[in-house]
Amino acid sequence: MIRVLLADDEAMIRAGVRAILSADPGIEVVAEAGDGREAVALTQSHRPDVVLLDIRMPRLDGLAAATELRRTAPETGVIILTTFGEDEYIARALSGGASGFLLKSGDPHELLAGVHAVAGGAAYLSPKVAHRVITELSGGRMEHGAEARRRTAALTPREREVLALLGSGLSNAEIAGRLHVVEGTVKAYVSAILTRLEVRNRVQAAIVAYEAGLVDDAARP
Repeated sequence: MIRVLLADDEAMIRAGVRAILSADPGIEVVAEAGDGREAVALTQSHRPDVVLLDIRMPRLDGLAAATELRRTAPETGVIILTTFGEDEYIARALSGGASGFLLKSGDPHELLAGVHAVAGGAAYLSPKVAHRVITELSGGRMEHGAEARRRTAALTPREREVLALLGSGLSNAEIAGRLHVVEGTVKAYVSAILTRLEVRNRVQAAIVAYEAGLVDDAARP
């Protein structure tokens, strides 16, 4: 069962999101918060697998809350769920430690897919957001490619293989199945990769993998 904490300052939005999540028998909403500070506090007491954060909330906005949760509850996945898809918000969310970014205008199935992906240790972006991120990466890929290749050269061959699969969007369980190892081994590799690359989360590691050219063929059986 995936335990979710939902944070949004609009009660009607929370009710709608809760209804969507409740339709999935594998998801349980364990708490709701009306602002970012409350979300951080409730995360400490409920220890959910995933926290859904709106961006614009009183006392502490979703972006600041995501950063705080990364520091105080690193084992909890964070998804930004918002009406706003501006590039500045996307960049701040991902650099702040969020593992997902979803638009409220998206298909409800995206929400469920995102929760399952982040709970499984993967990253998830709304298709519209993913397109914008990839477009941005494509524009600067040649510029950043040399630096990314230098950074990934310090990894072991197995770590590079795990990074490539991570960059393709696979969860820890999926990577374990592909490499025929236990999931705990993959978690150890991912932790080592984040440390070696000096990045905060899987999304940032995936960007390095993409810029280094590791992703293109990684997802092929």
